[in-house]
Amino acid sequence: MKTSKYGASLRPVDDARIRELSPIALAYIGDTVFDLYVRAYLVKNNMGRIDALHRYASGVVNAHAQAQAALLLRPNLTEREAEIFQLGKNAKSTPPKNASHEEYSLATALEAVTGYLYLTGQTARLDELFGIVITHFLKEDSHA
Repeated sequence: MKTSKYGASLRPVDDARIRELSPIALAYIGDTVFDLYVRAYLVKNNMGRIDALHRYASGVVNAHAQAQAALLLRPNLTEREAEIFQLGKNAKSTPPKNASHEEYSLATALEAVTGYLYLTGQTARLDELFGIVITHFLKEDSHA
C-alpha cells in the first residue's frame, strides 16, 4: 500500500471507473479525505491539545472554509481536475442551513477533486494541493 505524507491511499481506481461515479460520490470520499488530511496534519505537527485540534479542524473543514480553499486552488488545477471541479460545483445538492448555495457548491467541487485524486492514487498531487490550502489557513490564522 502506497502512503503519502498526510494520509494513506488505496489501490488506484482507473479513470474509466471514475467517470462512472457521480460527482457527489467523489465529494463523499473527498470530504472524508480532506478531514483526514487536516486532522493528520494537526496531530503530526503537534498543534495543540485535542480540544484545540478539534476547534481548528472544525474551522477548516466546513463549507465556508472549503469554498475559500476551492477558489484558492482553482487556478492551480490541471485540465482533468478542473473538469471534476466543474462537475462537483454543478452537482445537485441541498446546502446545509449554515452555508450559502454558492459556498456549498464550491465546497462540493473541492471535495470532488479531493476524492478524484485520492481514488486515482494521485497522493503526491493531493499533498501538493493540500499544502497550498493548509499554508493559506495557517497564515490566515496567524493574522487573527
